Amino acid sequence: MAGGWSRDGAVQDQIDASVNEAVSRARQQLPTGESLLLCEECEQPIPERRRQAIKGVRLCVACQEALDGKAEASASMNRRGSKDSQLR
Repeated sequence: MAGGWSRDGAVQDQIDASVNEAVSRARQQLPTGESLLLCEECEQPIPERRRQAIKGVRLCVACQEALDGKAEASASMNRRGSKDSQLR
């Protein structure tokens, strides 16, 4: 059901495009190349199974979790969606 000047399915097309863009961005951030034997941060050995599972891995599990936690804390996206917050 379209409203106003939009065609049928326009909203879903926009949602699909946003999801595809997010997936592409996430794939670009994945490591590539040969995995390291020792963690870049703490120099502890990276388990063989982790190196096989994630190509190009550079961090051990503990250091990767710490990095992911920092990234989560610094993400400040406005998810409220009210017009007032978007217009500021």
